[in-house]
Amino acid sequence: MGSSTACIVVLDRTSHRLHTANLGDSGFLVVRGGEVVHRSDEQQHYFNTPFQLSIAPPEAEGVVLSDSPDAADSTSFDVQLGDIILTATDGLFDNMPDYMILQELKKLKNSNYESIQQTARSIAEQAHELAYDPNYMSPFAQFACDNGLNVRGGKPDDITVLLSIVAEYTD
Repeated sequence: MGSSTACIVVLDRTSHRLHTANLGDSGFLVVRGGEVVHRSDEQQHYFNTPFQLSIAPPEAEGVVLSDSPDAADSTSFDVQLGDIILTATDGLFDNMPDYMILQELKKLKNSNYESIQQTARSIAEQAHELAYDPNYMSPFAQFACDNGLNVRGGKPDDITVLLSIVAEYTD
């Protein structure tokens, strides 16, 4: 049996609207002028138990948490030229607070492929390094403490970072 979080982000180039559906603790940020203007909400049943798409086998129904696509948070909003869309797994968000992500995004000097790829890689590498730092008070550790657990350090996990910039479409 397997399960997965899901984050779908679609840009309608004609209307300059972003349509999203997010289920679980993967998510996205929209950054404009160095500030987060939109952030997906994390969905959890309880601490460290995110919503996940799955189909429980008949013998596990009612015992195993099983979320359907209908449970996803869906949004639609306008974006502007130059907006940065960062989509990532929880391995990023559990290890880097928004202000650290924004610091890395400020290093993005232009919107060519190499620059975007280098920035996404830099963000992922920093999150990976922090995930294995036992003395770092990560966002995950802070959330654990808020839930009555005495936790320090990063949270080793999968880390995927996708970076996009809203630009003019030309043929």
